[in-house]
Amino acid sequence: MIVLFTDFGLEGPYTGQVEAVLHGQAPAVTVIHLFSDLPPFDIQAAACLLPAFTRRFPPGTVFLCVVDPGVGSERPGVVVKIAGQWFVGPNEGLFALLARRAQAVECWQLPVRDEASPSFHGRDVFAPVAARLARVLAPPGEVVDAASLERPDWPDDLLRIVYIDRFGNAMTGARAGSVAADRVLTVNGHALKSARTFADIQEGTAFWYENSNGLVEIAVNRGRADELLELAVGTPFD
Repeated sequence: MIVLFTDFGLEGPYTGQVEAVLHGQAPAVTVIHLFSDLPPFDIQAAACLLPAFTRRFPPGTVFLCVVDPGVGSERPGVVVKIAGQWFVGPNEGLFALLARRAQAVECWQLPVRDEASPSFHGRDVFAPVAARLARVLAPPGEVVDAASLERPDWPDDLLRIVYIDRFGNAMTGARAGSVAADRVLTVNGHALKSARTFADIQEGTAFWYENSNGLVEIAVNRGRADELLELAVGTPFD
């Protein structure tokens, strides 16, 4: 299967154009939308979400990952193989945390395609490579040192909001395992205790919990945490 992990959105033509390439070049392969609404241009936020949300997919899955504010620049495109899964996208830090937490990483730098649009590598560069990998063909390009993926200036856990879902719940870039269960978090002047699940908290009360993908998430039982606590992508907490 091919899994889309992008900030392209479902409105407008961009995701559809990428899907058209995938269908044309790998028509028998299932395409799944994991994220099409990642925070626009926010590579670090996407880098925190990627390892949390891809670990449950089976070996052989191809992840087409595009958050690419540097499209058209000298930044390279890469193919990354970790634990039998394939990741395709721009090398701007998107795969940094994924690679940092892996036991073994293989990496290929993609060749430049002169005919590609300088503003849409998701369609013209990365989608054809994802389709190729999904057909169980070897990755194009040359093998490079996986150290090229790293961003040593980025922390292992990012103490800010990285995504807000349709319910107003706010995911953070921090792994729940790195935060003590009895810790009181502070965000925008609000002190939040932890709970195991929504049913353990009085209706209308804000709290934090370990979400189903292992991240610290801030929520309100039957309410919107983003509105009650005035949260947005980028809001810090401690």
